[in-house]
Amino acid sequence: MGYMTNAAKKLMQRMIHMTLKDLLVIGLPLIALVALAFWGAYQFVQPAPPPTLTMVTGFPEGSYQVYATRYKEIFAANNITLEIKSSKGALENLQRLKNPAEHVDVGFVQTGVANGMDTTGLVSLGTVFPEPLWLFYRGKKPIDSLDQLKGKRIAVGAEGSGTRFLATALLEAHGLTDKEATLVPTSGLTAAKALADGELDAVFIVAAAQSGSVWTLLYTPGVSLFNFTQAEAYVRRFSSLTVVTLPRGAIDFPRNIPDRDITLIAPTAMLVAREDTHPALIDLLLQTASKMHGDAGLFQRAGQYPSPNGVDIPLSADAERYYKSGKPFLQRYMPFWAATLINRMIVLLVPVFAILIPLIKIAPYLYSWRVRSRVFRYYGQLKLLELQAQQSPESKPQEAWLAELDSIEQAANRMPTPTAFAESVYTLRAHVHMVRKQLLWRFSQGEAK
Repeated sequence: MGYMTNAAKKLMQRMIHMTLKDLLVIGLPLIALVALAFWGAYQFVQPAPPPTLTMVTGFPEGSYQVYATRYKEIFAANNITLEIKSSKGALENLQRLKNPAEHVDVGFVQTGVANGMDTTGLVSLGTVFPEPLWLFYRGKKPIDSLDQLKGKRIAVGAEGSGTRFLATALLEAHGLTDKEATLVPTSGLTAAKALADGELDAVFIVAAAQSGSVWTLLYTPGVSLFNFTQAEAYVRRFSSLTVVTLPRGAIDFPRNIPDRDITLIAPTAMLVAREDTHPALIDLLLQTASKMHGDAGLFQRAGQYPSPNGVDIPLSADAERYYKSGKPFLQRYMPFWAATLINRMIVLLVPVFAILIPLIKIAPYLYSWRVRSRVFRYYGQLKLLELQAQQSPESKPQEAWLAELDSIEQAANRMPTPTAFAESVYTLRAHVHMVRKQLLWRFSQGEAK
């Protein structure tokens, strides 16, 4: 390259500049199309799941609060913060989920509470664990019917609690209202202590067997557990209830607690969310529920919960997919955040690649066509000159015809062309030379004549 003249260097620079220009002329529209495809695909991409989810639970010592605390640990392991808000119970949870002014996303709701209510905007994620109704009472004489609670002081749970909702419904079915008995709006450990101290005659509790209030009363002297002998009738009347049995000795074998099989009735706890809850967080909630509630217990079989059955709020489409297919494919092998990111990228990239791949195939042809089109332009001039010379050679002197050919050849020589297409230029020059020979031959024949 050291012997290259200034003219040759300038020509080389022009060739490089022209090649880049060709690439830009072809590439920029293609890049614009790909960018447009990205923008269009992005309109259908779910946003990233929010870093925080708010759950409304119940009383601090209740089952809902205990389970929510364990949910929070699993969420934290997946880089999601679960904020817990306490409440008076299932009915208040449902009301707060329905209220747009309340900043809550998901909560525990007792089956049956939503009956007759407008639950537009809410979806169920399935039932997660049974919640037996426990009725503890004082007195040496056993009772076998709720009718015997007439005139008694009865703790039916706080306003807004699922316990109060169910307890008052059962008492009203027996004709007992606040006129026939003293209904006290208290629950939990406060109610348990009042019953132990003789300030109450009976206490209704809807909770898991492991809850503090239930466990306390099972061991309190002078307090008995009511056996629901009419359980089948209650289940027929209230569709949200099921019959469960607490086997003899199931709480404590050495102390034989309870001392006989006890029949209980039980609603079921549901996970209820707002319908705009992010699908990835619904998946995480159900995965957490499977870990938390999937084992066998006093009132459930292994794998029985979570379940899509028994809900009285429409099941979420994302939850329905989870129950049919299980954990999303990528989340079986990757951390939650990575699987969520890749799922979003797949939605974004599939339509983009559907456009990008054909464009990649077309681009070389477009580039080739643009470079060769400059050569073809001179071919057009050469063909026109040849036809004119054949039809009316006398219209111009020989020098003029040859000067036009020289002009075409010089333009071809000056034309910056990438090395890969240099063959086209040399072919053009060969054809110019061929036409020149034909013209010289014709002129020589004309002079001879």
